[in-house]
Amino acid sequence: MTTRHDTLQQSAARHLMLHFSPQRLDDLLVLERGEGPYVFDTRGRRYIDALSSLFCSQLGYSYGQEMAEAATKQLTTLAFNTNWGTAHPAAIELAERLTGLAPEGLTRAFFTSGGSESVEAAWKLVREYHLANGQPRRTKAIARHTAYHGVTLGALSFTGVPRFKEPFGPAPIDVVHVANTNGFRAPDGDDPAAFRDRLLAETEEAIRAAGPDEVALIIAEPVQNAGGCLTAPPSYWRGLRELADRYGALLMADEVITGCGRLGEWFGVTREGVVPDLVSLAKGLTAAYAPMGAVVAAERVVAPLIEGGRPLRHGITFGGHPLSAAIALRTIEIFERDGVLDNVRTLAPHLHGRLRELLSLPIVGDVRGAGFFWAVELVRGEGGARFDAAERERLLRGFLPPRLREAGLIARADDRGDSVLQIAPPLISDRALLDRIVDGLADVLGDAGRHMGLSG
Repeated sequence: MTTRHDTLQQSAARHLMLHFSPQRLDDLLVLERGEGPYVFDTRGRRYIDALSSLFCSQLGYSYGQEMAEAATKQLTTLAFNTNWGTAHPAAIELAERLTGLAPEGLTRAFFTSGGSESVEAAWKLVREYHLANGQPRRTKAIARHTAYHGVTLGALSFTGVPRFKEPFGPAPIDVVHVANTNGFRAPDGDDPAAFRDRLLAETEEAIRAAGPDEVALIIAEPVQNAGGCLTAPPSYWRGLRELADRYGALLMADEVITGCGRLGEWFGVTREGVVPDLVSLAKGLTAAYAPMGAVVAAERVVAPLIEGGRPLRHGITFGGHPLSAAIALRTIEIFERDGVLDNVRTLAPHLHGRLRELLSLPIVGDVRGAGFFWAVELVRGEGGARFDAAERERLLRGFLPPRLREAGLIARADDRGDSVLQIAPPLISDRALLDRIVDGLADVLGDAGRHMGLSG
């Protein structure tokens, strides 16, 4: 007898193309229902979504009725309008709400449909800013090794993962990549001040080598995703701000992942005490109930366009879609009403403490992250040796995905950099659920260590 599960598997194998995945599908995980922090597959199996569906589902899966009400109200009032020379109330209200939540000075919002589009739009705005100020030679950027900033060709230029870039030819933007903030393997990683100073000195040297009057932008994530939740040493962001100001570049915080509550703040860079010139948002902006992204920009970035009567030569048909804007506004209301940010701030230290217990396992070399955004780096036992390519394939793509599924957990095994296992629980998770996630990880990683021949 052919079941619904079998029918969907067969149809997917014949017709569906997956993102960033092998296209030969075998036993594809197909999720058809969500409830709270849980998702259910087509066999009826329940999983803790410990990744928030790729860092997006900030509120889990139980707010559908409220979101449907907001969507119905908008769709029965005005189903669609662009922001091309016109606007609609939901986009205007959302722009005001977002900039009101942003660090002081970030006063303008440009809406997109997702993260890559936000990064791409930010670059266009950066170029318009420098052109309006009579500096057309500022065409270069500084980004970080291993960082992921998107898949469109402009955003891909900033991405520091060579295997994602090389098949598509020369990058359209001239980008110099500098060291990221992974202190685990750094020779001075145990000395935060020395580590910070070395990173900033390298960044300054990169600006000088590129030509100080040719660098338009410094772009970084408050906590870098690729490489495994890389946090910055104290005052690093202050140093980036000072370098950008000294050399006339703009500073951008890519917060497609870290924004919208993931670190316990609407804007994660707030934790650094620095105001960037631009911030990119997406993923959690609507808690994944609709696709949406945004660029939030400082008044000084937009002012030359306004004062000079210059158009912004960039637009996205569905950017700021009324439906998505209405859902984003409802998401902000729910965050405030239900104390979502307070929940993250309150429980993040507990989650960190529980995750540090995993350091007793021989396969775990480091635990790093912030808020509800964490990674454990996987190593070949005492001494922290890296796994080679064959071992990574065996561990990250062979053993861990089915074992995590068996444990009822959705997490991310990744090697864009070193081997890591990442979690990013829904921001509504309580202490008991976080404990269950960590207990499940302990079981899975204990088995993983034995699978890789590690003692202990």
